[in-house]
Amino acid sequence: MDASLTRNLIETARQIAGQTGALWTDQLNNTDQLSAYHALADEIWTQTGGRIDAFVQSAGTAACVRGVSESLRRRKPDIHIAAVEPSESAVLSGGRTGVHKIEGVGAGFVVPLWNSSIADEIATVSTEAAMAMARRLARSEALFAGTSTGANLVAAIALGMRLGKDATVVTVMCDSGLKYLSTPLYAGDPAIPPQ
Repeated sequence: MDASLTRNLIETARQIAGQTGALWTDQLNNTDQLSAYHALADEIWTQTGGRIDAFVQSAGTAACVRGVSESLRRRKPDIHIAAVEPSESAVLSGGRTGVHKIEGVGAGFVVPLWNSSIADEIATVSTEAAMAMARRLARSEALFAGTSTGANLVAAIALGMRLGKDATVVTVMCDSGLKYLSTPLYAGDPAIPPQ
């Protein structure tokens, strides 16, 4: 992914909506989605019994990391929030835009829903590390996910190691591996049957 692809997709959607009268939900600017992520935070809080020290989430539209963090912080102001972005395109942490293969995250520009006050840190994860973790998750845990989930887990494990063995660190499995079967993530992997 690179920033020009994302910007081209946005412009194409805008044009189609203008020409056809179609409803364009404009995911990058749509704050309505935040309430769904507030509900996700409530579920996380309930399932952990309020024992959560950190939340880790990759930043695509930034709605998930923002919405969940806003709600968790209302319950526990000192919770540690880590946003995750590709190391090859680490614009949220002040780096340059670049090409990466962690689909759904790292737009290559600061997205409108991003608010820098939501995160205590921005963790960068390489495409290679995200892919390796997604493959490891499939092989050792039978959880079939994509690269953004792999990136989340890489960052969550690193943060958990820093916080210590008694810390509860939560992240999200945000995609399925099904859409990656023909991509470099799983194509040719002997553990994944060909489609």
